[in-house]
Amino acid sequence: MYYYREQKQLFASFDSLPLPAAAEGEISAFLFRRPAAECRASFAPTSARQLSAPTEDVRWLDASRLDECPEPLPSQLEEQLGEGRLRAVNFNHPRWRALAAQPLLPGKKRVHILALGDVGSTILMGLKLLGGDVIDTVGICDINENALKRWEFEMNQVTYPWDYESLPRVEIVPREKLFQSDVFCFVASKGIPPVGASGDVRMAQFEANRGLVEGFARQAREEKFPGLFAVISDPVDPLAKAALIASNRDENGQYDGLGLLPEQVQGFGLGVMNARAAYYAQKDARFSSFLREGRAFGPHGSGLVVANSIENYDDALSRELTELALHANMEMRALGHKPYVAPALSSAAISLLLTLRGKWHYGSVYLGGAYVGVKNRYTPSGLATETLPLPDALFARLQETEQILHSII
Repeated sequence: MYYYREQKQLFASFDSLPLPAAAEGEISAFLFRRPAAECRASFAPTSARQLSAPTEDVRWLDASRLDECPEPLPSQLEEQLGEGRLRAVNFNHPRWRALAAQPLLPGKKRVHILALGDVGSTILMGLKLLGGDVIDTVGICDINENALKRWEFEMNQVTYPWDYESLPRVEIVPREKLFQSDVFCFVASKGIPPVGASGDVRMAQFEANRGLVEGFARQAREEKFPGLFAVISDPVDPLAKAALIASNRDENGQYDGLGLLPEQVQGFGLGVMNARAAYYAQKDARFSSFLREGRAFGPHGSGLVVANSIENYDDALSRELTELALHANMEMRALGHKPYVAPALSSAAISLLLTLRGKWHYGSVYLGGAYVGVKNRYTPSGLATETLPLPDALFARLQETEQILHSII
C-alpha cells in the first residue's frame, strides 16, 4: 500500500504513483487506474474489491463476484470504507485532482426543467409540492412562451397560507441560463408515439431525441456545468449515454474527458418500473415478497429485471412480475391515455428529491460503458451503488440486460 501527499491532501493506492510519499493520516481519496472513458471518474466504494477491479460491470452489484484485493487494506482505509468516508478517484482521468477534493455542497438547490409538456409539467408540480426542503427555485424553459407564462403564473399561486416561502419559487429561464443551476432535467422530446402505436414506443423515440440531448450535453460542456444532468426523456438509458459521449468529444470528435463526468449524468426511468411492480404485488399475494425483499434493475423498457426477492428468489415468479411492470404502459394506452403521470412522479420528481436528500433511489448509473438502472445514492464521498449477494439465476438476467444496453449505443 502506498501513500502520497498532493496539495495538502493524502492519497492511497495499490500502485506506485508519481507523487511524493506521505505520512499517515485521513485519506482524501483512493487512486486507481482504469481507462477514463470506460468507468466512473470517481465513486464511493461499498466494497474493497471495487478498488482493485480492472473493469466496471454488473459484478459490482454483487461484489463477491469480483476478485479479492491484491493485498489487505490497512485499518484506516477499512474504517473509512466501512463508514462511507472513502472516495475512489481514477488517476487516469484528466480532472483527478479536482475530483479528489470535490465536496458535496449543503443547502437548497436550483433545479431547471427543459420542456413543459405532459411529463415536464407533472414533474414541475411534484417538485413544487414536495421539494420545499431541498429546492430553492425551479427554473422552467420551453419553446412555447404561453406555456411558460401559464406555469409560472399557476405554480407561484400554489402556497400554504401564512407560510409563503415554504415551497420553491418557479421562474422562467432562457436556454442560455439553463446550466446556471445545480440540477438540469432533460425532459424534451421531438415526439411521443400516439395512443394506439405498437411496438417498443420508448425506443421509437431514440433517434428523434438523441440529437436533442447531445446538443444540450455539448452546451453543458461549454459552460463547464458542475451539477447533475438528469435524463428523463425516453429512452432514458441510451440517451444518458449519448449525452455523456457527446459532452466528452473535442472538435475532432475524439474523447478528451473534459465534458460531463459519468457520475454527473443519471437516467431517471427505473423508479416507475419499481412502482409498477409494487402495484401488482399489492394486488396479487403471489408477488407480495417484492414489497419487502424485491428489487428492480436495468432500463426503463426492454431488458428490465424485477426480482420478487433477493433472499428467496423465484425466477419464474420474477419474470412474470417483470412482464407485468414492463407492459403496464400499454395497459394505460389501451384505455386511451398516454402513460405519463406515474413516470413523471415516481421516476422523476420523487427520485430526484431522494437524490437531492442523499437517499437511496432508483436511477441509471454508468457501469463500464452502459447506463444501468440500480439502487444508488449520492454521498459526500461520491456516487454509491447498492451491493447485494445475488442468486445465480438473477445475476444471469443482469448480464443479459448489460449486453442489451451495450448493443444500443
